[in-house]
Amino acid sequence: MKYELTGAGEETVILSAGLGGAAAFWAPQRTPLEQHFRVLALDQRGTGRNAEPLPDGYTIGHMTDDVIAVMDAAGVARAHFLGHALGGLVGLDLARRFPERLARLVLVNAWARVDRHSERCFDIRIGILHSQGAAAYVAAQPLFLHTAPYMSANHEKISAEVAHGTAHFQGAENLLKRIGALRGFDARHDLARIIAPTLVAASRDDLLVPFTASQALAAGLRNAELWITAEGGHAFSVEQPEAFNAKLLGFLTS
Repeated sequence: MKYELTGAGEETVILSAGLGGAAAFWAPQRTPLEQHFRVLALDQRGTGRNAEPLPDGYTIGHMTDDVIAVMDAAGVARAHFLGHALGGLVGLDLARRFPERLARLVLVNAWARVDRHSERCFDIRIGILHSQGAAAYVAAQPLFLHTAPYMSANHEKISAEVAHGTAHFQGAENLLKRIGALRGFDARHDLARIIAPTLVAASRDDLLVPFTASQALAAGLRNAELWITAEGGHAFSVEQPEAFNAKLLGFLTS
């Protein structure tokens, strides 16, 4: 597994992206974090710099095992963990299976068990992939990530990201296995034994994951703070980086 370890500081923060799998999702957070921490960033297996076919029966547990392997390779015994959506599920699995390797946990628009509405959204996206192909799937992706005002104000940026995403698409088989992994994940019965201090963050206008999933997640954890923003969509760490970064750094350095 290829990874990057950058920044300064005694403590390390691991970055874990969502379904796209690319560490580049956290670009608005990299520089602020690197001023205080070492930052361990990796593209998840099957995506980006770690592109390869995924095995049958692929699970969130496989992704967690990759994180542990990368931590070992980088000489990181214990770290904070920042995960978005699917990446947050990896953080929850890390917390329940390897609590000694985890300091603080930040879960952004994540869940303990995938919501029925999110399932509907994934079905629609899979339908686009099957009927119209990868280019159409990638073109539709910003609708589930961003708010309409943001997409209007950043039209050229979104168009460039769609072009890049189409050129570097992870492949239909890998994508379907990764969706299968998040659909098979269920941490509801393990939440009460997770001891890591956790920030659960969500946006009320997230189209893909209802903010109520974060409410339920925070309610089930023993040591969680719930932070819900008014707007910013599923990728509110991208749309509202100043507010997000301030909250993130405040939590990790408290």
